[in-house]
Amino acid sequence: MKFGAMVATHIQDWRLLVLADNLGYDHGWVPDSQMIWSDCYAVLALAAVNTSRIKLGTGVSIAPTRIAPVTAHSIATIAALAPGRVFLGLGTGHTAMRVMGMKPMKPKAFREYLRVVRGLLSGEEVSYTLGDETRDIRFLHLDRKFIDITQPIPLWVAANGPGALRATGAYGDGRISALNEPPGMIRQSLDLIDTGAREIGRVLTSDFHTAALSSAVVLGPGEKLTSTRVIDQCGSQVAAALHYCWENWRQSGDDSSIPPGVRNIWQEYCDYVAKMETPEHNRYLQIHEGHCSFLVPEERRFITPEAIETWILAGEPAVIIERLRAAEKAGLREITLLPPMDHARTVLQDFATHVIARY
Repeated sequence: MKFGAMVATHIQDWRLLVLADNLGYDHGWVPDSQMIWSDCYAVLALAAVNTSRIKLGTGVSIAPTRIAPVTAHSIATIAALAPGRVFLGLGTGHTAMRVMGMKPMKPKAFREYLRVVRGLLSGEEVSYTLGDETRDIRFLHLDRKFIDITQPIPLWVAANGPGALRATGAYGDGRISALNEPPGMIRQSLDLIDTGAREIGRVLTSDFHTAALSSAVVLGPGEKLTSTRVIDQCGSQVAAALHYCWENWRQSGDDSSIPPGVRNIWQEYCDYVAKMETPEHNRYLQIHEGHCSFLVPEERRFITPEAIETWILAGEPAVIIERLRAAEKAGLREITLLPPMDHARTVLQDFATHVIARY
């Protein structure tokens, strides 16, 4: 099992990735969402020149907000600062697009995007379409080290739907899932990824990476999930999951996918959203407030023990380790933590001391 530290992308918080490096985390992830955070590649550049061991990458870069050649070029530039220590996480843009009132990239376009990025990072000349023009493109001046693709840059794809999972199998070197999937769901996802690989005659190797995004709170003896400390240290991640559930429900009108652990608060949460100050047609300007960074005070009442157990690794060290071993047995290779920015240092230190050191 590998351990990842993801940080809310604040330009000053590259220092948290230095901390993660010193604490023994394997990967440092920097998310990409242009309307709520700093630029992910600027943060990665600062982290790259101030660390020596930890592998660094996007968690995840958003396909619809940058054309494929730019994304490939940006991560290859970071690789010039930290050769052999860089990976590229890519996603369709749930939050980055939703906060502008727009939809994530569709599966067919995302698959094509992955093909182009994969080819460019492999040093190939690829066919690329922009608008109504299609041309062959490749990186020039590689010998001048403007960018560095001499060492492999793994492509890890954020995928949950069937189309994205098959595209991951076709072009990805790994997959990161949204939130904390149970072992059975991990196996189902891996089957779809394998199907996608076989569709293009590809055989996935044993080093295909699988990561799950969550957060963690290491409980003290007898500590309850209702404690102020617990809610402070995981509330922003739980709230972000609720935002995600609400967006899906609003799009589909189907609430069958709402997790059982939040059924008891779901109607109250929907009523709360309905009364937000922003007009309904502009609600995207408010619904994602605090996303994975801080907990909006009005949403604190929704961080219930059941919601925490649904999405967060919360428990005493032995309990967390047991859950991780079950996930690893099902095929998970990494757990990635995204704590709220005001508590990130404490969460990462506690987890390293009580879980990573004992795993």
